[in-house]
Amino acid sequence: MIADFFTMYAWVFWVALLLVFVIVEVLTVDFTFLMLAGGCVGGLVADLLGAPFWAQILLAGMLSLLFLFIARPAIKRSLGRGSDATPTNVAALIGAAGTVTTPFVDGQGHVKLANGETWTARLSQATTNRPVDTGERIVVTAIEGATAIVAPSEGTAL
Repeated sequence: MIADFFTMYAWVFWVALLLVFVIVEVLTVDFTFLMLAGGCVGGLVADLLGAPFWAQILLAGMLSLLFLFIARPAIKRSLGRGSDATPTNVAALIGAAGTVTTPFVDGQGHVKLANGETWTARLSQATTNRPVDTGERIVVTAIEGATAIVAPSEGTAL
């Protein structure tokens, strides 16, 4: 009785499983569930061609594994090509040059970076205890919150 049910309505099982995998893939966008959905398509096609349910499951499993280990890495590699490795946002500020706009008092002051932004700044721990004057060139070594950690540049004041 149960075998007749699976024989008669196996296509419903495959379509439902396919929809679940596609929905999960849309939420995760990792191509894992898309490969499993591809296996479900193989099971559905096997059902439509009249294969027994055990053969449908076997075919779906083999196709899913094939897609997971062969197609997925190739797709992820091809989508990764051409990605821009240029640092952005805070990462782009590391190494940026600037000029001291207010003198550093107790290791804190303000700097104007080369991109035109004015930042609250703190002297780097590696900086010697020499005074940093207005107009002196600095280099950003790190960003901590809204504070730029800076070190005097080898160049002289402007």
